[in-house]
Amino acid sequence: MRCGLGVAASLVCVASLAAACGADEEGGVPVVNLYNSPQQNIDAIADRCTRLAAGRYRIVVNVLPRDADGQREQMVRRLAAADPGLDVLGLDVTWTAELAQAGWIREWTGEHAERARAGTLAKPLETAMWRGRMYAAPYTTNVQLLWYRGDLVERAPRTWRELMEAAAKLAAQGRPHYGEVTGAQYEGLVVWFNSVVVSAGGSILTPDGMRVALGPPALKALRVMRDYARSKAADPSLPNTHEDEARLAVEGGRAAFEVNWPYVYASMAANKPELLPSFRWAPYPGIDGPGASPLGGANFAVSRYSRHPEESFQAALCLRDAESQKTAAVKDGLPPTIEAVYDDPEMVRPYPMRQAILDALKSAAPRPKTPTYQNVSTVTSAILSPPAAIDPPATLAELREQIADALRSKGVLP
Repeated sequence: MRCGLGVAASLVCVASLAAACGADEEGGVPVVNLYNSPQQNIDAIADRCTRLAAGRYRIVVNVLPRDADGQREQMVRRLAAADPGLDVLGLDVTWTAELAQAGWIREWTGEHAERARAGTLAKPLETAMWRGRMYAAPYTTNVQLLWYRGDLVERAPRTWRELMEAAAKLAAQGRPHYGEVTGAQYEGLVVWFNSVVVSAGGSILTPDGMRVALGPPALKALRVMRDYARSKAADPSLPNTHEDEARLAVEGGRAAFEVNWPYVYASMAANKPELLPSFRWAPYPGIDGPGASPLGGANFAVSRYSRHPEESFQAALCLRDAESQKTAAVKDGLPPTIEAVYDDPEMVRPYPMRQAILDALKSAAPRPKTPTYQNVSTVTSAILSPPAAIDPPATLAELREQIADALRSKGVLP
């Protein structure tokens, strides 16, 4: 989950042309090929780092497909072919373990690792680790908050049950009442489930990522999700809702609440400025109190097959330094992983919720860390969809069986 604002997709290297992309040197200057998801200001960030390199290397930005599955598929297939045209890789936080286990990305050690760790928030740093070793440098992070219309409710709900009750009261008054969640059959549904499980005191997998850990907390989470999907809080379109549908429902006046990433604040300011004074935020809802927010973001890794590994590590460090992260935060809506950036005066206006983000990061819920995460995610979203059809005991048994099978798969390729 790497939400950003104003992104502009421009696919530079498609799979069919992969062999033609990725120059090695230009005029004797090593070329560092960055493969990243669409981000409006990534070229400006890369240009600054090229200038700072003073001829040691030049960064070329290659834009991956907009959807996460397409991004992963392109990189995985090229890495499996030992393609030397990939240098710095922009990874979703859930891919670190998979690519590290496959031996496709280099470990960060020595001074490079020290510089990447310095001042980096703990939770984002965890996403760059696999089996005690560092395989990426955190670039951006993300957490979901509960966003709500302060002109409709005086106090933010703290739990999913309170959210259902508040929605029911608003519905009885004939006012906007839906609480938007990502209930479509995709990664967003897994994110919702994982966070409710963690909020209930459990986890999907064991800490080593080798076994299924679903137990009583997961049963409680399934009951919450089913009850929510059948309540007045549930938008009829919940089984088809992604982040943007949730955002638009609040901006359009149909919904009073949404659980979503911070980019929705800037979107509200741009699209519905008249609603911004009453658009408020609160901690992610939980079971008995505030819950564990979903954790998103992106990391920079260096390909095992890069012809210029030293230049690639240096480029990655510049691409994720404080100045680069501030640009990504202020101009693209991507929260920083370096804590000091939140104190920068330029963060005040676009991030009035910055302290809430920092607070949420202390207890955020990372998704399961496993080399087969893609398999785990796919079967989980299929079993949980649609949420209103969840039968807690039966669904839990199916999840345990199917996720166990997914963990035994070698499925690195899609």
